[in-house]
Amino acid sequence: MDAAQKFTNNPWKVYEEETPSTTIRYDERSSGLQDCLQLHHLQLLRDSFTRERTRYIRPRGRVRAHNSGPPAGAMSLEQFRSVLTSATGDESWNGSIEELFNELDFFCDGCVVWEKLCSFVLQQMRQREDLSNVSKHTVLSSEPLIRHCLQNRQEPVTRIVEVSQPPPLRYITISKGGTLTVWNSCLHLLKSLDLYGDTGDEAGLGRRVRGWTTDAVYLPNVHKVAVVSMSRDLHLIDVSASSCCKEFHVSGLSHVATALCYWYNAEAPGEKCVLMWGDEKGAVNLLWFLQPLKCLFETPFSNQTGPQRVLLQEICGQTSFVSYHQIPKIHSEPINRIKYEPRSNLIATSSESATCSVIIMDLNQRCESYIWKIEKGVQCFDISWSLGLLVTAGLDPALRIWNRYVPSQPVAVLQGHRTTVVDVVIHQALEKIFSYCKNAVLKIWDIPSQLCVKTVPLKFPNIQTGRIPEQGHFPLLLSLSGAPALLLSCREYLALLRLQNPASGPGPNQAFSCSLYIPLLKQLVTACVDSSLVVWDVETGRKHLEVKNAHGHEEITALTTDPSQHRLISAAANGTIKVWSLLNGHTLHKLEAVSDTEVTGVICLHGDQLLAVGWSRLVAQYSVGDALKDMYVKADLSWRSGRLHSEDVLAVHHCPALRLLATGSYDGEIIVWTLDTQRPGSRLQRPHIGREYPPTDRLLFLQKRAEDKQRRTKAVLLSSQAGCVHWWSVCGHTHSHAQFYVPKRADERVKALNTNQDNSLLFTGDTTGSISVWDISQYGLSDGDELVTEQPPLLHTWRAHEGALVSLEVLEPSCELFLVSVSTDNTLRLWFRNGGCVGCFGEEQLWNLNDPSTYEFNRERPSSPREEEQDTTGIHQSETIRDLPGLSGWGQNPVGGTRAKISLGEGDHGQTDRRRAESLRRAVSSSFSAVQHKVALEEHVTTELQRMMIMKKNSRSNFNIDKSKLCRIGNECTPFQALKIVELKNLEDLPPRPWILSHSPSFSRVTELSSPLLSSDGSAPSGTVDSSPNGEH
Repeated sequence: MDAAQKFTNNPWKVYEEETPSTTIRYDERSSGLQDCLQLHHLQLLRDSFTRERTRYIRPRGRVRAHNSGPPAGAMSLEQFRSVLTSATGDESWNGSIEELFNELDFFCDGCVVWEKLCSFVLQQMRQREDLSNVSKHTVLSSEPLIRHCLQNRQEPVTRIVEVSQPPPLRYITISKGGTLTVWNSCLHLLKSLDLYGDTGDEAGLGRRVRGWTTDAVYLPNVHKVAVVSMSRDLHLIDVSASSCCKEFHVSGLSHVATALCYWYNAEAPGEKCVLMWGDEKGAVNLLWFLQPLKCLFETPFSNQTGPQRVLLQEICGQTSFVSYHQIPKIHSEPINRIKYEPRSNLIATSSESATCSVIIMDLNQRCESYIWKIEKGVQCFDISWSLGLLVTAGLDPALRIWNRYVPSQPVAVLQGHRTTVVDVVIHQALEKIFSYCKNAVLKIWDIPSQLCVKTVPLKFPNIQTGRIPEQGHFPLLLSLSGAPALLLSCREYLALLRLQNPASGPGPNQAFSCSLYIPLLKQLVTACVDSSLVVWDVETGRKHLEVKNAHGHEEITALTTDPSQHRLISAAANGTIKVWSLLNGHTLHKLEAVSDTEVTGVICLHGDQLLAVGWSRLVAQYSVGDALKDMYVKADLSWRSGRLHSEDVLAVHHCPALRLLATGSYDGEIIVWTLDTQRPGSRLQRPHIGREYPPTDRLLFLQKRAEDKQRRTKAVLLSSQAGCVHWWSVCGHTHSHAQFYVPKRADERVKALNTNQDNSLLFTGDTTGSISVWDISQYGLSDGDELVTEQPPLLHTWRAHEGALVSLEVLEPSCELFLVSVSTDNTLRLWFRNGGCVGCFGEEQLWNLNDPSTYEFNRERPSSPREEEQDTTGIHQSETIRDLPGLSGWGQNPVGGTRAKISLGEGDHGQTDRRRAESLRRAVSSSFSAVQHKVALEEHVTTELQRMMIMKKNSRSNFNIDKSKLCRIGNECTPFQALKIVELKNLEDLPPRPWILSHSPSFSRVTELSSPLLSSDGSAPSGTVDSSPNGEH
């Protein structure tokens, strides 16, 4: 079926089925004005709106016709300001009044009515009350993801185990019948393994494990999973390789193990560790592994295939590898939970006994134990040792919160479940308690308020009305290794719930996909792969507005704005397009999706006409000019030329001055359309048999050149393909003017292209995380058809991010020029055009664009190991400083007068010189912001710096340092790998020089480099190296 025909029956179904969006405001600028409004102020405003409504009505009821101005009963901004100022009697709210008006202007039509004001005030009061604890009560970040484990053969899951090492993160479920199933972090099935009773006997391969599994635990330092069963045995499965395999089978346990716990020293994984279990007789067993990284058990060599069989009674004498100890009769009933606290050497256990429900005891039994006596015992518990908090659940549906030092009376009893709670876990960072009951209902409790903040009934397919499904012994897992998640089981089904990351502050948590700068509002809009939109204030770096689930769960792939810059248009990977109000985050329109494929670009033309392109290869048109029309806007597919691209369209750009539209596709073809005729004016790089082109990543029109009648016939269109920037002439004779490769490494790509308003500078960002600034004021203006391959003058380049660049936004709020870089490493930074970092969006440390002292490179702060690590990697450092204004004689050659290029942050510089250069760069960068921050560099400072740089250059040339071999291993720099040590020669016939005899205790630099410590084979040199005829080094 054709992609455009996919949604013919119900084109709006995709909007009806998606997750509703949620808007959160982070800085209520007009909140002070709202707090000032009292009841009598609102009464005065109501009377003013009433007068505006009656003014347009004649006494006989005939409505006056008005061709201009707001409609009846509505106020414009000036009227609203005048009325509100007279009502409050305070003119200091003028700035806040305009912001409040923008909030009320829902449809961006320039007028507000009384009903809007009432609704907004009530909405803000309710939102302020509900969202005061938004970070406190917003725990789940996604809907439950449910999977069916067919390998369990309808047997319940006994335990879910988290395997974080070696990466990637995996989850392993152990069924009641002994089936291990491995899942990835998104609950996609990877592999499964069955535990057999006798794998060494071929005849027994068909028999399942004798007895049901009771518990399992992961041993991170040895990469094994321990599984115990009712056959009184212990299985150790190796999960370090791609395929799981049984390594040890320990039998002969005194009683059935019912609960497992494991501890090891994370800072010293090779030291002794302990595997603990409680058994059916109420005893605690401790199996210490003394040399875990060397060997768990001392087993003789054998030709036996399958797991090594170990008898517990036999390994008790292996004092060099294993130590076994048992503490009997702690409980009178089987132990169902066991926890260990290594600092205090405490063990917490629970059972269904009413006389000893929970016991916290010293492992060495030197202190008196704490005993909880709870009627009907305890089914499950969890304890936070740092908070001193104990949570228990028994046969009744109640949860009890205890002080771990006061077993006599609970602190609180939490009622809410209707059936028995089968598992409970404490999330200390979020201050939450998760409880899960038999009828598959999850409740989230807030610890400080002791209230239930959310109830999640999990809709497993096996749940039947009136019947309680069978649950495993341990159906709940709190995963904190990667992205925080909660995993639950219900018989053979699994559910995954993503949790809020407590470590995430106001900054982004997901990778960025695109961005857009709004000059009128001085705001930056970023889109993330998790379908969230964030509006940032570029003057401070603060998050202003966030829309979660803007397109359900689909990645947002394109952003643009309307000519008024009050409406935002976003497109997603599923073909949906929405129009938003940038003032309040409300959805204004939902545009018909012409296919379920990705929309890669949206262009807003004059008259509120939209064009959308993408993988469907169609050009869809929309009209969103009428703000009061229906929410849903149908697509117009009457573009005359139809589909001309043979591959997916990846890039699009618009030139209003020339009335042209350029689109680039995956096969490298670029089509320049004439908007008036909707037909292609030229087709560039059209692929054919035997000629292929790389995909077109970005397109950019030089708008200022296009407006100049003399320059519009030159190169006005730029395309990025496989790391090369191509310059095209599209007016008159169509041809390629120039092309050059941007990244410093091969096989990289340029994913960000932008220019300033006068098209004198070109900004590129590539997949290495680097930003380059090029002088293009005279580039691509030559006559003739000869292709130019030389690069334009490179002004600045620096490593801005660890990840690839997504986009670059150019800000020119005043006389200064700033850059916003958006990267896949979840960071968003503001820069000077010379590489000075102003700050990172979303951090606690904000900035003020009008105050250069608040910029990151101007703030005085002590250096930290993290900052020094960033210095070695070159991030936040400009690699080139040229043509700095206000610095006469900077980097000039005293002989020839030419300007030298000074590199900062390279590995061959010394630490002292790098800090001196960084300090000088910060002083230089601060001169750009204000006159009072200019630094006057004296003549001798510049001369001394030049002398030092020349000495370093000569030193590198003397030692034949190859900078291409200068690499880093981890956080350590290894500059000696770049040294080319010459072959040493025996000079036995030559007499020693006098200066050597006179300075025998000292060593020259060359002699040090020839020492055995730096020799590749570890042998000492047999002679000396003659460095220079004068004897100087």
